[in-house]
Order: sequence, then C-alpha cells, then structure tokens
Amino acid sequence: MQDMEYQSNDLGKIQIADEVIQVIAGLAASEVEGVVEMSGGGFTDNLLGRKNLSKGVKVSFGDEDKTCIIDLSVVLDFGINIPDVSMQIQEHVKQAVESMTGLDVVQVNVHVSAIALYTDKQKETVEVAVEKRPR
Repeated sequence: MQDMEYQSNDLGKIQIADEVIQVIAGLAASEVEGVVEMSGGGFTDNLLGRKNLSKGVKVSFGDEDKTCIIDLSVVLDFGINIPDVSMQIQEHVKQAVESMTGLDVVQVNVHVSAIALYTDKQKETVEVAVEKRPR
C-alpha cells in the first residue's frame, strides 16, 4: 500500500493514505441497504475483537494524477436484487470518495462473495459462500 501524493505547493505537500480511501469506501458501501458486511479481514480481526474498517476494500491508483480504482468484496442479504444493490454501492462509494478526497474514481468493482441467510428461531447469520471463479 502506498500513499497518494495529492498535491504539492509552496507550503508543502498533501498526501492521502490509501487506507483512508479504503475506510471511506467501506463505510459508504456498508450504508447501502442490503449490504450485511464487507468480506475479507479474517481471523486476526476476529481474534483481537476489533473491527477493520478497510476490510474487503482494495484501492489502486491510476497512472494519471488523482484517479483511483476501488474493488469491494461484500456480503449481501438473501432476497435482494443483487444487480440493483451493486449499482447503488457503486454510486454511493464513488460519490463519497470523490466528495471527501477530490480524487476521480474511475471504477468501483463490486464482488459479491457471499449471501447472508437468517434462521427464523435465532436470527443468526449463516453465510453461504458463492463459488469463486478463476479470473
């Protein structure tokens, strides 16, 4: 991970850490109705009992100044319209990152990694993994 050098002037330079962009994107995606959680993170986060706000988010900067591509891995509710929710995620993340950072988000790629099912008795989340296809 590398910080994005945003701007340099006579007073100094401004850098935005890519983890900042990951957190903004992850929080924005989580605000969309139908998103249960961001996938990724893993055992260490659960073991230490802390929430990783950049979980499931990858940011890569373009060759041009002030552009980025965001990849998100999400777990969605069972029964929602996956394409509609995915498009809402794309729009919400793009708007949030651009308005807070001034960067131009050229792509927001949404990867649905699982669907969350709820049992009637306990309202306990059970994740059903989506078959991963080679890319």
